[in-house]
Amino acid sequence: MWFDKSVSEILEEFHVNPATGLTGAAIPGLQEKYGPNELTARDRKSIFILFLSQLKDWLIYILLAAVIITIFMGEYIDAAIIATVIILNAVIGLVQEVKAGNAIEALKTIISHKAIVKRDGAITEIEATALVPGDIVLLDAGRYVPADLRLLESAELKVDESALTGESLPATKDAKANLTDANTPLGEQSNVLFMSTLVTSGRGVGVVVATGMKTELGKIAGLISNQDPYKTPLELRLDRLGKTLGKIAIGICAFIFAVSYFQGRNILDMFLLSISLAVASIPEGLTAIVAIVLSLGVTRMSKKNAIIRRLAAVETLGSVTNICTDKTGTLTLNQMTVTEFYCLDGKTVSGTATYSDTNSKKLLCTAMILCSDATYENSHGTGDPTEIALLKWGNEMGIDSTALRKNNTRVAELPFDSDRKLMSVVTEEGDKFTVYTKGAIGSLLKVCTHVLEDGKLAPLTSGLQDQFRKITSAMSSKALRTLGAAYKHAERIPTMEGMENSLVLIGLVGMIDPPRKEAKESIQKAKNAGIITIMITGDHKETAFAIAHEMGIAERLDQAITGPEIDSLSAADFARTVSNYRVFARVSPEHKINIVCSLKAKGNIVSMTGDGVNDAPSLKAADIGVAMGITGTDVAKEAADMILTDDNFATIVVAVEQGRNIYNNIKKSVIFLLSCNLGEVVTMFVCLLLGWDAPLIATQLLWINLLTDSLPAIALGIDTPDPGVMKQKPRSPMESFFSDGAGLRTIIGGLLIGAVTITAFWYGHYEHGYSPLDESIPKSTLEYARSMAFMVLVVAQLLYALAMRKRHKTIIEVGFFSNKFLLGAIFFGLAMQMMLISIPFMQKAFNLQPLDGCGWAMVSFLGLLPLLVKELYKIFARAFDKG
Repeated sequence: MWFDKSVSEILEEFHVNPATGLTGAAIPGLQEKYGPNELTARDRKSIFILFLSQLKDWLIYILLAAVIITIFMGEYIDAAIIATVIILNAVIGLVQEVKAGNAIEALKTIISHKAIVKRDGAITEIEATALVPGDIVLLDAGRYVPADLRLLESAELKVDESALTGESLPATKDAKANLTDANTPLGEQSNVLFMSTLVTSGRGVGVVVATGMKTELGKIAGLISNQDPYKTPLELRLDRLGKTLGKIAIGICAFIFAVSYFQGRNILDMFLLSISLAVASIPEGLTAIVAIVLSLGVTRMSKKNAIIRRLAAVETLGSVTNICTDKTGTLTLNQMTVTEFYCLDGKTVSGTATYSDTNSKKLLCTAMILCSDATYENSHGTGDPTEIALLKWGNEMGIDSTALRKNNTRVAELPFDSDRKLMSVVTEEGDKFTVYTKGAIGSLLKVCTHVLEDGKLAPLTSGLQDQFRKITSAMSSKALRTLGAAYKHAERIPTMEGMENSLVLIGLVGMIDPPRKEAKESIQKAKNAGIITIMITGDHKETAFAIAHEMGIAERLDQAITGPEIDSLSAADFARTVSNYRVFARVSPEHKINIVCSLKAKGNIVSMTGDGVNDAPSLKAADIGVAMGITGTDVAKEAADMILTDDNFATIVVAVEQGRNIYNNIKKSVIFLLSCNLGEVVTMFVCLLLGWDAPLIATQLLWINLLTDSLPAIALGIDTPDPGVMKQKPRSPMESFFSDGAGLRTIIGGLLIGAVTITAFWYGHYEHGYSPLDESIPKSTLEYARSMAFMVLVVAQLLYALAMRKRHKTIIEVGFFSNKFLLGAIFFGLAMQMMLISIPFMQKAFNLQPLDGCGWAMVSFLGLLPLLVKELYKIFARAFDKG
């Protein structure tokens, strides 16, 4: 590690003199040895290979077989429709996979900067990509760090490392820092600078110790690149369903053909019929319907500040068991804010006071404003976030900071020093000079002799010092960052040595990046839904726990663990205990991936939230990666499945609720489709087993699937949400579509639909004085009976969709008109069916006969019967449960 090596060791290792830098003659050899200072990724697959990979799915295999069979049967329109479904699904998957591979490209863009280097004793500006280990780099405020550097010199150097560490405040860097602990976390490596971080103030000189993929940023790029693709719970369920349906289709085809053969039926006709029935048993529209429902869900969620980048991720949200979230900007506002202040009036004051309060409070605010280099005008601040917070506090107290600074000219200053932990300025107002000092309360107590108490000076006794330390400790325990302020009047501008002595302590302030008000409520809502919220942050353990405790995430300090503490555990011990923790502090990108993967290994569905470059690997590793849309880096957005446009944790919980409802609706569609298809299979199977003629011909079966497997299923997929969905526990990722009694409901629905269709086929014979078992049945009678079965099957399936909306509520309770799309789909299907049986050339094409009055009455009764039975069952089942 570079941070625990001495400067002399590093300079000797790279054979460089810091006074002159590398020689021009050495550069080519070093560039050849180390390569360009840029990020690389694994070779990306071609578009064609990616397209083919989208077809590796059991349901797709079955649909491809259906295309071949329908072409063989001469049903070219059906073949074209199924092929279109396959291609559309593959294209959607291809687009999503191409988008997911852009994270490394986004990483590359953030390091396309210039670098000022010293080579051959001359200072020059070069492309950052041309840097090599050993180069001497000069930095000042506003410049990006072009590679990983070990500091040689530093002067008031502060660097924004939030993208790498998650720290909301700039990190103070010190070339003289002596770090000996090899396990020092990234955020505490104060003598090292990292690629892509931003210098916010001060200046520094460093030697390049790592470039390209060897940098900390490069390690993150490697972690992103090495993440293998995975299937969402929905994709796994569809895959399992596809395998099951494939086996059923093959079994049906073989069984029907065998029965027909032994019954002596026409082999060719029965082969075509068994193939048609096998195709009919497969809901070929399922893949398209799922894609449509998910797409509509994406549109709805975008209106709720959640942008979905991967279609299947919509449903996965509904399965989430753990939400791992960053602290800064997600649970908090990412705005340092003064929340408490203390002067010697015997109490701590929370919130905002007014300018007219005691002189102590007025002077405390004045000192904080004047002893600052930040600016804050028109709701926009520049400079250190801590100082911006103090200026905002002054505005809230009614102080015009611009006018105050204009009337108090700064004539001398002593900048902040990491050793002193103080900053002092001398201001001139008329003929008066005043010293204002701010800094750590411990440092101020050493240089103060008096304290201001209600506008009067009082000796700073040891008792009063203990009182200030106690207040400081109390604020710190609430995760507040504390700063004190002191002053003294002077007749002339004091010397540097005399500036910070014999000061008068005014008081101190406590500030924090405050929690979002709505986040706490959302965490509780998630907890009620069986979802565990986990905070993962680069902040200190005590600070992170204090926020987590306030938000209701953690109850005890032993539920928090740091990155170094994780490293001290064996992999097996951590994997075993990972579920015990609610707060992970001072963690690295590797730790984050370890946390996510360990939780996933226990069968959890994990959502990971983040905004920085350091979050990208874990965002990609999680089942659902959630990036911040406002403060998030492009790298994090590219690696994520979902982007929050409002950077708000509450939006994640809203998205989970949406995901649960979307899955429930998809499940309704699946059960409806399978019930309908099972009804067709039952009809054909029973009739052929009884030795009857086939109640439906191949073209009629394919028409029924086209009519009932499309619009009604889509309408169910966009049904109204269930308001109680967040009172349920998360679904198991291994749960099938047939869990919780859905399999039995599918069978019952299929048997009901099959029974009424078989009855209609029998009645069509009976009405004309025949039995289906008679040997010489006129062709017109057989066509009439088939027309009866055909009409009843379609009507029964369309109306049965109404019963599928809610498991326990009747149509009246749900609201007959609350899903107008479903009503429209039903009326459209009935209209198409009426057209088919009424127009002569359509009758001929489908071998249909017009029905008489008795036939229509029977169609109405039998078609409505499955819906009535289902609704009555709901009423009796609910009454039985209450009883």
